[in-house]
Amino acid sequence: MKFFENYEFWKSNNFFDAATRSELSALDPEKDAKEIEDRFYRDLEFGTGGLRGVMGAGTNRMNKYTVGKATKGLGNYLLDTYGADMCRERGVVIGYDTRNNSEFFAKTAANVLSGMGIRVYLHLHARPTPQLSFSVKFWNALAGIVITASHNPKEYNGYKVYDEFGCQIVPWQAKKVIAYVDAVTDYTSIDFNGNDDLISAADVTDNFVNSVMKQSRFNDNKAKEALKVTYTPLHGTGNVPVQKALRLDGFTNLESVPEQVIADGNFPTVVSPNPEDRRALSMGIAQAERTGADIVLGTDPDCDRVGVAVKVSDGEYKLLTGNQIGALLMNFVLTHTDLTQYKKPAIVKTVVTSELGADIARKHGLSVFSTLTGFKFVGEKITQFEQAKKNGNKAQDYDFVFGYEESYGYLAGTHSRDKDAVVSSMLICEMAAEAKSEGKTLLDKMNEIYAEYGYFRDALDFFTLKGKDGLEKIGSMMTDLRSSESPFEHTAQIIDYSKPVVAEEGFGELPTSNVLKYILDDGSWIAVRPSGTEPKIKIYYSIKGADEESAEKYFEKIQKTIVDRLGL
Repeated sequence: MKFFENYEFWKSNNFFDAATRSELSALDPEKDAKEIEDRFYRDLEFGTGGLRGVMGAGTNRMNKYTVGKATKGLGNYLLDTYGADMCRERGVVIGYDTRNNSEFFAKTAANVLSGMGIRVYLHLHARPTPQLSFSVKFWNALAGIVITASHNPKEYNGYKVYDEFGCQIVPWQAKKVIAYVDAVTDYTSIDFNGNDDLISAADVTDNFVNSVMKQSRFNDNKAKEALKVTYTPLHGTGNVPVQKALRLDGFTNLESVPEQVIADGNFPTVVSPNPEDRRALSMGIAQAERTGADIVLGTDPDCDRVGVAVKVSDGEYKLLTGNQIGALLMNFVLTHTDLTQYKKPAIVKTVVTSELGADIARKHGLSVFSTLTGFKFVGEKITQFEQAKKNGNKAQDYDFVFGYEESYGYLAGTHSRDKDAVVSSMLICEMAAEAKSEGKTLLDKMNEIYAEYGYFRDALDFFTLKGKDGLEKIGSMMTDLRSSESPFEHTAQIIDYSKPVVAEEGFGELPTSNVLKYILDDGSWIAVRPSGTEPKIKIYYSIKGADEESAEKYFEKIQKTIVDRLGL
């Protein structure tokens, strides 16, 4: 049992610190055999999304040593790719969120890299992930690292790597880095002693916010002052930059949720700091009910996602889905942008995102690009567009206008190569202010879009299956779906993204991914995929109907069919 040998080695070797050895010594080899196996049956996988896992001692956990292994591998990759002089000159930017151990893991990575002779720009404070993306370009760095587990529960943390353009590395890049990380097989070979001369404290918050402000689309200050906004950062990194951006943009009637502006990795006021979940915004909604706010905004811990609740006529607050926010933002941005400034304007979305926003873009004459799930692929498209202009590649010479995904991530502008809840919060408030000046709410605006484009019932189901057994069960589900006919009537097409799929003209094939998508005769679709960062299987729905009632009935039928088929 290799996992038990690893356990004994970590528990007894003095290379590992006293806290690690004590945590492992507290486990009983007989009573806690399953727990020991889960901690040590594998190394925490450095995948295309970097690292993400439960914090704790063990090779399959987020801790000082697994972070050190990933960082040593990344450092070796950078040294071999760019050379020692370039690494010392341009270096790596490291950011982190407010989660437990995030700052510690960031400093750990800084020490490992600087000890290898690589310059480090370490964020001075916990700041949003999109600010890390911005910082990489600002400092002309070779790469970036951000320590975050986004909106996951408090037990988790993670480690994401960005390229020199500020885009999270995509599969072809990750494959190279993974090989270097996997080559680090001896944890005791990692040098955690840093070189302080190569570590610089860096804070570019004002520069980042100033770049965000360039995306402002609505200049009616009287309307902005009339909009009452309640904002919660959910104990995360959004508090300073979001409030700074909103106030600079003229939103003076802004209040925050005092209990939740406190940075706290335990997220004590929420079950999970996920703005997709109404419970995460419940404290903000309760405050808004008392003060009469028009909208409630909530950003996740690393401030790349934003959720919205809107006050309707009876005083109730209704949450918008990620697809609805995306469609509203698409409509707002395109109707408030001089599109004649672009030769080939384009928007980018993911394959599990509703077609509603894409339909709006097409009606405005924009090209639409669909990428695999993960905003890194949207960021990659921005880089491809920019490099095409630089290199005279007419086939890929497009102008990025807007990008979004159904999971509450949006980007206007190219200041970041990642989804940005700071710029999104500003634009959401601007379109809400405009709607209020017309005697409307964002829900009224949404209904106007449905009246023009048809009704879309978009939803997401996810089922958590933890541990080794859970991962195996998820794998069996996907294998079973691929080996059988479609569970849905009137299926027009099945797209298996685990096999090569041709992208838009001029862009070759999409990278392969463990996703199955069923497209029905009427254009409705269902997609199934395991999460790349959590022990979950996800089911995405985009069901079209003549109106809300008919779409809801159709959705319930489709939902029961796939859930029963998977035995969930």
